[in-house]
Formats: sequence, structure tokens, C-alpha cells
Amino acid sequence: MRSVWMALAHEDIGDQHKRTTLGPVWLLINYLAFAGTFVVMFGDNRSVPHFAAYVATGLFVWLYLTEVITQSVTLFNREEGFIKGTTLPLTVYVMRMTMQSVIRASYALAGCVAILLLVRTPLTVDWLWSGLALIMIIVATPAAIMIFAVAGAFFPDLSFIVQNLMRIGMFLTPVFWMHPGGGIRGELYRWNPFTYFLEMVRQPVTNAEFPVTAFGICATIILFLWVLATLLLGGYRKKIVFVL
Repeated sequence: MRSVWMALAHEDIGDQHKRTTLGPVWLLINYLAFAGTFVVMFGDNRSVPHFAAYVATGLFVWLYLTEVITQSVTLFNREEGFIKGTTLPLTVYVMRMTMQSVIRASYALAGCVAILLLVRTPLTVDWLWSGLALIMIIVATPAAIMIFAVAGAFFPDLSFIVQNLMRIGMFLTPVFWMHPGGGIRGELYRWNPFTYFLEMVRQPVTNAEFPVTAFGICATIILFLWVLATLLLGGYRKKIVFVL
């Protein structure tokens, strides 16, 4: 089955850009334009060391998480024809979207690394921890997709709820601002689970340190996601076709 969802993912990426001059390179340009705008407009923020690197890494992770979550809610509805007309397991659609998201993110990652090098972010061995963090996020992706896809199939309104929450969440998550130390923002930083996924990738790059707390919390969240995804798949995989 791996060859099926990998081929479908590559075909999807090609179809989305088949009539464009630059093709998937637009994914790189989109990220650079977004990140570059924030770096230029707020680049004099002296309260955040290595602000350009802080924004580039935080925005990269946030955009990936946002795309995965918002797109997964409508996954089974978009694939209704295939689900009703073929015997392919639901995991094929989940893994296809996972691969598609990873391919799209690879272009943004190239842009992120380019910004880090351009602003002369110190290259240390701690960057390897960021690589491990990205692998952990990829491991969590199929589970997150399955959870939101099943929920979206039973609750169509969830798509609009999630889109609005993710828009608001961008400002409630330390994508551009850092730990304020206390107050409401401090509590948002502490209790927002997205914080730790961002910091798991960002701190090894900007602070040259291993974020033990972030890795521990993210590992726990990922384990929970997989347990929940497995339970949902086992309990609802035969019911999905009847609610689409």
C-alpha cells in the first residue's frame, strides 16, 4: 500500500501546480514571502535574540501544523467518491495526506534553512535535535489526521470551527512572541500544547540547547494521539462510509 499513497501524494502535488510556470517552487516562495515580511517588519525586536531565526523556525512549524489540522478535518469528505467506490483502507487516504504534507513542507523547510543561513544563525551540533523534533512531528501527523478526519466526517461544522480556532491560535501561540514570564501570556505559553512543538524545533537552533521539557511533553502528546487514533479507527472505520 505504501507505493499507492506515495504515488497519489506526488500526483496531487503535481496536479496542484501543473499549469504554473514555477510549479511547486511556489510553496517555497509563499513561505519566504510570509516569513520575510514578519522579519522585515519586526526585525528590530531586540527583546527576542536571533529574532529572524526565532520567527523562521516558529512559522515553519506552525504553518505545517495548521495545514495538517485544517485539511484533515475534510479529508474523508473530499475522498467520498473513492471511499464509497473502492475497497482501499482509510489509512491509505491518511498516509497520502501525510506524504503530501511532508512534501509541501520540504519546500518551506528549504526556505527556513535559507533564512537561518542568511542571518548567520550559529550552526551547532544541537541542530540535530531539531531534526529529531521534525521526525517526531511527522510521526504524529498520521494520528492527528485520523482523529480530525473521523471527527470531521461525523461533525461537518467542525471544519469551520477548526479554521477559526487556528487563525486565532496563531496569535495565542508563541510564533512571533516569546515567553513573557507571567500574566495571561505566560499562562497561554505554558498551557498551549502547540508551544512545545514549536520550542522542540526552535530552541536547539536559537538557543543551542536540548529542550527536555518540550520533548517530554510532545512525546506524551504523540503517544496519546496514536492511542486515540487507533481506537477511533477500530471503532468507526466501517461507519465512515455511511455518514459521508
